[in-house]
Amino acid sequence: MTMPCATPPGLGAAFAGRLRRRREEQGLRKQELAARIGVSLTTIQQYENGQLPKGEFAVRLAAVLRCSLDWLLAGRGGPDSVAGGEEEDLVMVPLVEARLSAGSGSLETGSEVLRHYAFRHDFLRRKGNPARMVLLRVSGDSMQPDIRHNDVVLIDQSQQEPRPGRIYAVSVEDMIYLKIVNAMPGRLILSSANPAYAPIEADTRDQLGDLVHIIGRAVWVGRELE
Repeated sequence: MTMPCATPPGLGAAFAGRLRRRREEQGLRKQELAARIGVSLTTIQQYENGQLPKGEFAVRLAAVLRCSLDWLLAGRGGPDSVAGGEEEDLVMVPLVEARLSAGSGSLETGSEVLRHYAFRHDFLRRKGNPARMVLLRVSGDSMQPDIRHNDVVLIDQSQQEPRPGRIYAVSVEDMIYLKIVNAMPGRLILSSANPAYAPIEADTRDQLGDLVHIIGRAVWVGRELE
């Protein structure tokens, strides 16, 4: 059996040092860098421990860090010998395997990443924290007409404090809902845009509060045309 070739220790360590130094010079945290190139935080940590990126991820890494790919990977030339292109302005946001229920709830809450979609970084910054954003698909019609069945919703997980009248992804026990959230003493009121659905009252007191969690605020919605 042929074993995969490991990165030579010297080459990997030198790459890791250049990557870490360039990331810090650009003022990027590991989580933000991961979001902008479309990989996990663990992958960035592996890169900074000496694992070389492959293919398009190496290209994205150099573009986001605004440096030469030859310099980043092999130390040839200077970091600024080739300026980053348009791709540095993009963030790859993951679409995760979890269907937000806009009706009676959903149990499809796996966190596997299905694919990534590119958004402009300046657009996401106006909405919130790009490094904490995920895309989820809606199931149900309780948020119609604004949000329809099968729409894709952008959730900013850094926005978890309920603001009256805003739309949030909320988990209640094992179910995920997309609802208009209003906070009352000891409870959350989860309302629908569709009047056919009655509000849900979620108790947040004592141990029951551990069963209710605001995942994040919905900041954008998109749909595919049939």
